[in-house]
Amino acid sequence: MSLTRRQVTSAALAAVPVALGATGTAQAAQRRRTLYLAGDSTAAQKYTDAAPETGWGMALAFFLREHLEVANHAVNGRSSKSFVDEGRLEVIFEAIRPGDFLLIQFGHNDEKSADPTRYTEPWTTYQDYLRQYVDGARARGARPVLATSVERRRFDADGNAVPTHGDYPAAMRALAEEERVALLDVQALSIALWQRLGVEETKKYFNWTATEQDNTHFNPPGAIAVARLVTAELLHRRVLAHRDVRRLDEEVPESWITWPDAAA
Repeated sequence: MSLTRRQVTSAALAAVPVALGATGTAQAAQRRRTLYLAGDSTAAQKYTDAAPETGWGMALAFFLREHLEVANHAVNGRSSKSFVDEGRLEVIFEAIRPGDFLLIQFGHNDEKSADPTRYTEPWTTYQDYLRQYVDGARARGARPVLATSVERRRFDADGNAVPTHGDYPAAMRALAEEERVALLDVQALSIALWQRLGVEETKKYFNWTATEQDNTHFNPPGAIAVARLVTAELLHRRVLAHRDVRRLDEEVPESWITWPDAAA
């Protein structure tokens, strides 16, 4: 679906932190830094009509200190290509400021070869589109961070967690090394977690309900677990410091997850 610039901007307003009214060097130095999230449905904000489905981006703020804001621009069904083509990356670039972060997670929908509006090839167009995020963030004084796609819930007959993203994680790892960008290997971390949990226990982390057996999207426990992995990697890769994070070793109640009404 092709969206006008006005439609994309309106849809993104809820994700963009409220700007400070004051200007000047002193106020700018004290401005809260923002972590912008560009991604797909696994990270996106969900609303009341989708509950209990939960994007891991909805839980990210629970692990960050108050001086860091999260602007979650992840949207259901988007690939690295369609996110750009719809003008959503440009909305982020209009808001992002020096000292902010741009966390980039795409791959689930880049894999859909039957859909030319979303498909990218891992070692060519996928990397080309990701470079637009990286270069654009750097040009604005923000720090880009690449994150391989969180893994789906899939096990073989022997109970081994099976990777589902083909060459996309490897292509992102190679690009991160080439461009000297911090990489969060969420695919490797999440498949290791699913392996530890096993076939039955992982059902408690995905959007399994009485009417749906969803092995891609999360419920509150799953979103919290993945957000914890992401935050721990932000610390491990020295994107964030210890003063920026919290609760990595603490329980986060499921009740903290809320689903607002969708904007009209």
